[in-house]
Amino acid sequence: MRKLKKTLVVLFCIAGSLPLTPASAGVVTDWNAITLRCSQGGPTPPNRAGPPGLLDIALVQAAVHDAIQAIEGRFEPYYYDNLERRGSGSAAAAAAAASHGMLKALYGAANACLLGVPDPAVTYAGDPGLLAGAEAASALQSLYRPAFVLPTDPFVGGTAPGEWRPTPGVVAAANTWMAKTAPFVLNRASQFRPPPPPPLTSQAYFRDYEEVRLLGSATGSARTVGQTDLAKFWSGNPIHMWFGTLRAIAETVPAPGDQARLLALAALAAADAQIAVYDTKAHYNFWRPYTAIREGDADGNRWTAGVADWTPLVTTPPYADHSSGANNLSGSITTVLALFFATDDFHFSITSPVAGLLQNPRNYHSFSAAADDVVEVRILQGIHFRFADELGREQGSRIAHWVFHKALKPRPGVR
Repeated sequence: MRKLKKTLVVLFCIAGSLPLTPASAGVVTDWNAITLRCSQGGPTPPNRAGPPGLLDIALVQAAVHDAIQAIEGRFEPYYYDNLERRGSGSAAAAAAAASHGMLKALYGAANACLLGVPDPAVTYAGDPGLLAGAEAASALQSLYRPAFVLPTDPFVGGTAPGEWRPTPGVVAAANTWMAKTAPFVLNRASQFRPPPPPPLTSQAYFRDYEEVRLLGSATGSARTVGQTDLAKFWSGNPIHMWFGTLRAIAETVPAPGDQARLLALAALAAADAQIAVYDTKAHYNFWRPYTAIREGDADGNRWTAGVADWTPLVTTPPYADHSSGANNLSGSITTVLALFFATDDFHFSITSPVAGLLQNPRNYHSFSAAADDVVEVRILQGIHFRFADELGREQGSRIAHWVFHKALKPRPGVR
């Protein structure tokens, strides 16, 4: 694919305003919006919110890709293929049937998120593409990743310096099972596990400790007004935000098959990035800034000074610090985008669902610039050290490279 510079204003729809009837021109992206609503919620309740929902989103998008490619045959399938479907039916019918079939299998046909959504069998009655969509959904259902209990659950960490332990409002670590979940494209969850955090007694640790202590505090912080606005901007659901942006970018690509491939690559990379990050969190079990700064006098570092009442700007998530899940997510998605378009240069904007912001939407001139912001954000929010953010972003990017070069590749000799 030739290098190009793209210009796009991305204003994604908040889930509550999504259309119930997918438009034929944007059937791939419209059904992705419905999928996000079903998984992450808004306005209907979420069925599988947060990182676990990425596993379901990956299945839906892989089914959509496979259904369309069963007809077109331009790209390798993820799991399902049927030569009998070549050239028979529309991509729109295949995409709709695959999405609808997967969502019914995941959440039930009567789920609130599907109320008012027309059945593709009616909308595309008589279209042979329905067969490819139904078959793809049926095939991909067998790859569902359920939640399960580990022998170590409920995991409450440890009390030694550097060890994660529950923060206020947290009883035990969440989503521990994802560390032991089979990846979609990676060989194993630990394949791109990053290096460990810096030693507690090191100057490198002190540097990152001081940064989050000063910038991430709920009160009396050194943040500028602009930095606080950026931190609040990204306090919305990042899964909704990134996939809303992905949909708008995908709509600049005319062919439904290419749209479906982009969304599938991003969804597979994002899911594997989250599986990998929970493996990393479990392996290192490193404490969050909330605990670290309150325990700063007992960490063995002669430069750190504890602050007994230190509190972060946003509530600390219920799992370990290293590496950052949000940065794995942003690193995986922005890298897929850069690889797909063969350039990092792409003008776009992202809108946050958070009210009262000074700057909304935010304009970006490259995919990496958006990922840069997320690195800073988790420090400004007071919930991650910089090393967890930077290594998490790199981890997500490496996973995206693997997924892009291993899955859904163009078929030789086919244009």
